[in-house]
Amino acid sequence: MSDFLNTFVNDLKNNLSGFVAVAVTEVKTGMSYISNTVDSNFDPELASAYNLEVVKAKLNAIRALNLNEKIDDILITLSSQIHIISLSNNGEYFIYLAVDSNKANLGMARATLRRYASDIAAKM
Repeated sequence: MSDFLNTFVNDLKNNLSGFVAVAVTEVKTGMSYISNTVDSNFDPELASAYNLEVVKAKLNAIRALNLNEKIDDILITLSSQIHIISLSNNGEYFIYLAVDSNKANLGMARATLRRYASDIAAKM
């Protein structure tokens, strides 16, 4: 598992323009399995802990509305960053990614996360 996660993080850092930070977290426990950042002032594990509450709130809303849906991703646009929360295919984990909005390609970031979200469900 750790080899896969390390490969994942390195792929994002080296190939995703505007990469700021990433964390992979378990939804049920809030445990972060890996995190990394290029900005020493940005704590991806702390951000992931807060964003877990966003995920749980959205899951509760889906249940309350009796929707037969699952979360693919949640997009949060800030003035200089884009934060993407992407759930694994089985809904047990989420990837939290922060990118610089002036440098990142949103489509590429979302496509990369979707690819890894299916891998995370299978390998964790």
